Amino acid sequence: MVTVAEQTETPDLLDPFRQFFSFKRDVLVLSVAMFAFSLGFQMTSRYIPKYMEVLGASGFAIGMFGTVGNIIGAVYPYPGGALSDRIGSRLSLTLFGLLSSLGFLFWLIAPTVGTIGIAGVTIEPWFWIFVGLFLAQAWKSFGLGATFAIVKQSVPPSRLARGFASTEVFRRSAFLLGPLLAAGVLFVFADFQVGFQVVLAVAVVFAVVATMVQHALYEPEDTAIGKSFEGVGEIADDLRNLPPELRPLLVADTLVRFGNGMVYVFFVIVITDFLQVGLAVGSLSLDPDVFFGVLLAIEMAIALVSMPIAAKAAESIGLKPVVALGFSVYAIFPILLISAPANATVVALLFAYSGLRFAGLPAHKALIVGPAERDTGGRVAGSYYLIRNVVVIPSAAIGGAIYGGFSVPLTDIAYPGNEILAFGLATVVGLAGTLYFLAFGKEFEAYA
Repeated sequence: MVTVAEQTETPDLLDPFRQFFSFKRDVLVLSVAMFAFSLGFQMTSRYIPKYMEVLGASGFAIGMFGTVGNIIGAVYPYPGGALSDRIGSRLSLTLFGLLSSLGFLFWLIAPTVGTIGIAGVTIEPWFWIFVGLFLAQAWKSFGLGATFAIVKQSVPPSRLARGFASTEVFRRSAFLLGPLLAAGVLFVFADFQVGFQVVLAVAVVFAVVATMVQHALYEPEDTAIGKSFEGVGEIADDLRNLPPELRPLLVADTLVRFGNGMVYVFFVIVITDFLQVGLAVGSLSLDPDVFFGVLLAIEMAIALVSMPIAAKAAESIGLKPVVALGFSVYAIFPILLISAPANATVVALLFAYSGLRFAGLPAHKALIVGPAERDTGGRVAGSYYLIRNVVVIPSAAIGGAIYGGFSVPLTDIAYPGNEILAFGLATVVGLAGTLYFLAFGKEFEAYA
């Protein structure tokens, strides 16, 4: 039970950082490395769809970028965990860090490679973005379940949301700084491609330095962290043993993420091409490319403020209402964005509203591992995200086909594409998930 004193305690925005730095050394080193890789990824990944467009990619190809990212997110954790078991977490983390650095490098050199022909097949420059994606996300193949398990074992059940808030706020500080750094670089360079290649070069440096520091400082106290995922042979058992309380959450979360995944990669295209909205303040003028980075920073600033407040509130009102709030923002934002006027203030307010979707994230994670038995949090989280991420895989490709249009080979059938329809359907799917969770979602006993 939560005491009266805890209920009336005023949320402290610095508390997540204090709690974070009270964790064990291995958690701190991993989280600092995650911060550095997140910084590089957030500087680059949200702009990659625009980069692909400049390199000649179609709307469907951009959608496929999102779908391939979904495939990687679903498939990588298990073999990553198996490799970590085989060679040790320290060496595997170093390997994953080097691969991620190489991925950023592939993105950097994609325009330089140019259009080439292999065995009669023409390969456009944007193809190398996909090659880089498989490498850039390598570091993410380790640590998801381990982080869940460590937090679950480090804090009491009634404080799970706050425990996750501490790690999320620290890591997602990179989500605030990354887009601002990218926007600053793009502001200096008039040509988007040149400016973004400079951003990618900086990301390569961040990744290499993070890998070196991680290799030098990470000293796992035992091998349990590397065994959070025990290989492909354990997947079926893990899925069968998923706590039944999680099923409504999983269904709802999958629908919400599917809807968001349909249009997520097109947010930058909507700002820079569809709305073409920039910002002018006195003599300072930000073109849409630069303004998008500012919008991402606004979104994450709201997220960083709201996460600890929502995590504290969950101890009084329960996890379910807080999670439902995050789901609803995920669902409604797409239709609000595509319907917005080309007004910088309105769009900035919309991205501030979008930041509230992160408010429910710590509570969401607490709701996932809360029902799990002790020492099984990593496997429960891994199973949960495996199912969700596999189902969500085609969302971006479907959204890309609706957004940008498609033609059926060897026929005259063609669909021209409709941006408003794509974003509208995304909201419909997301709202279906939100309503399902409100109707059938379960509360974790420690918060009931």
